[in-house]
Amino acid sequence: MKRKRYTPAFKAQIVLEILKEEKSMSELASEHGIHVNQLSQWKSQALEQLPNLFDNQTKAVDKLKKEQDEEREALYAEVGKLTTQLSWLKKKIWPRKLEKNVWI
Repeated sequence: MKRKRYTPAFKAQIVLEILKEEKSMSELASEHGIHVNQLSQWKSQALEQLPNLFDNQTKAVDKLKKEQDEEREALYAEVGKLTTQLSWLKKKIWPRKLEKNVWI
Protein backbone atom coordinates (compact mmCIF):
# COMPACT_ATOMS: atom_id res chain seq x y z
CA MET A 1 0.00 0.00 0.00
CA LYS A 2 1.31 3.45 -0.97
CA ARG A 3 1.91 6.11 1.64
CA LYS A 4 -0.44 9.05 1.52
CA ARG A 5 1.09 12.43 0.84
CA TYR A 6 -0.62 15.51 2.16
CA THR A 7 -0.17 19.00 0.78
CA PRO A 8 1.17 21.76 3.01
CA ALA A 9 -2.16 23.57 2.62
CA PHE A 10 -4.05 20.52 3.89
CA LYS A 11 -1.67 20.15 6.83
CA ALA A 12 -2.08 23.82 7.68
CA GLN A 13 -5.86 23.48 7.57
CA ILE A 14 -5.77 20.51 9.95
CA VAL A 15 -3.37 22.28 12.34
CA LEU A 16 -5.67 25.30 12.40
CA GLU A 17 -8.57 23.03 13.31
CA ILE A 18 -6.46 21.52 16.09
CA LEU A 19 -5.53 24.95 17.44
CA LYS A 20 -9.16 26.12 17.39
CA GLU A 21 -9.91 23.25 19.80
CA GLU A 22 -13.49 22.94 18.56
CA LYS A 23 -12.95 19.20 18.14
CA SER A 24 -10.57 16.84 19.89
CA MET A 25 -7.54 15.51 18.07
CA SER A 26 -9.02 12.01 18.04
CA GLU A 27 -12.20 13.35 16.41
CA LEU A 28 -10.19 15.14 13.76
CA ALA A 29 -8.04 12.05 13.22
CA SER A 30 -11.02 9.79 12.62
CA GLU A 31 -12.77 12.44 10.52
CA HIS A 32 -9.81 12.80 8.15
CA GLY A 33 -8.49 9.25 8.38
CA ILE A 34 -5.14 10.29 9.83
CA HIS A 35 -3.47 8.82 12.91
CA VAL A 36 -3.47 10.97 16.05
CA ASN A 37 0.33 10.75 16.30
CA GLN A 38 0.64 12.26 12.82
CA LEU A 39 -1.60 15.15 13.84
CA SER A 40 0.53 15.69 16.94
CA GLN A 41 3.66 15.84 14.79
CA TRP A 42 2.09 18.39 12.43
CA LYS A 43 0.99 20.53 15.36
CA SER A 44 4.47 20.40 16.90
CA GLN A 45 6.12 21.31 13.60
CA ALA A 46 3.74 24.22 13.10
CA LEU A 47 4.32 25.60 16.57
CA GLU A 48 8.11 25.24 16.22
CA GLN A 49 8.13 27.06 12.87
CA LEU A 50 5.76 29.85 13.90
CA PRO A 51 8.48 32.23 15.21
CA ASN A 52 10.53 31.66 12.05
CA LEU A 53 7.63 32.83 9.93
CA PHE A 54 8.07 36.41 11.08
CA ASP A 55 11.86 36.21 11.21
CA ASN A 56 12.06 35.05 7.58
CA GLN A 57 9.84 37.91 6.45
CA THR A 58 12.08 40.41 8.20
CA LYS A 59 15.17 38.88 6.62
CA ALA A 60 13.57 39.00 3.18
CA VAL A 61 12.66 42.67 3.59
CA ASP A 62 16.17 43.50 4.83
CA LYS A 63 17.69 41.65 1.87
CA LEU A 64 15.51 43.58 -0.59
CA LYS A 65 16.43 46.89 1.04
CA LYS A 66 20.12 46.02 0.86
CA GLU A 67 19.85 45.08 -2.82
CA GLN A 68 18.02 48.33 -3.58
CA ASP A 69 20.64 50.37 -1.73
CA GLU A 70 23.44 48.67 -3.64
CA GLU A 71 21.66 49.28 -6.95
CA ARG A 72 21.03 52.93 -6.03
CA GLU A 73 24.73 53.43 -5.20
CA ALA A 74 25.75 51.85 -8.50
CA LEU A 75 23.36 54.12 -10.38
CA TYR A 76 24.65 57.22 -8.58
CA ALA A 77 28.20 56.18 -9.45
CA GLU A 78 27.19 55.79 -13.11
CA VAL A 79 25.51 59.21 -13.11
CA GLY A 80 28.65 60.77 -11.63
CA LYS A 81 30.84 59.10 -14.23
CA LEU A 82 28.61 60.22 -17.09
CA THR A 83 28.43 63.77 -15.73
CA THR A 84 32.22 63.94 -15.61
CA GLN A 85 32.49 62.63 -19.17
CA LEU A 86 29.90 65.12 -20.39
CA SER A 87 31.65 68.09 -18.83
CA TRP A 88 34.99 66.94 -20.30
CA LEU A 89 33.43 66.61 -23.75
CA LYS A 90 31.85 70.06 -23.48
CA LYS A 91 35.25 71.56 -22.66
CA LYS A 92 36.84 69.83 -25.66
CA ILE A 93 34.07 70.60 -28.16
CA TRP A 94 33.15 74.15 -27.06
CA PRO A 95 36.42 75.77 -28.29
CA ARG A 96 36.02 74.05 -31.68
CA LYS A 97 32.53 75.48 -32.08
CA LEU A 98 33.90 78.96 -31.42
CA GLU A 99 36.63 78.42 -34.04
CA LYS A 100 34.02 77.40 -36.64
CA ASN A 101 31.92 80.48 -35.88
CA VAL A 102 34.96 82.73 -36.34
CA TRP A 103 35.62 81.38 -39.85
CA ILE A 104 32.05 81.89 -40.95
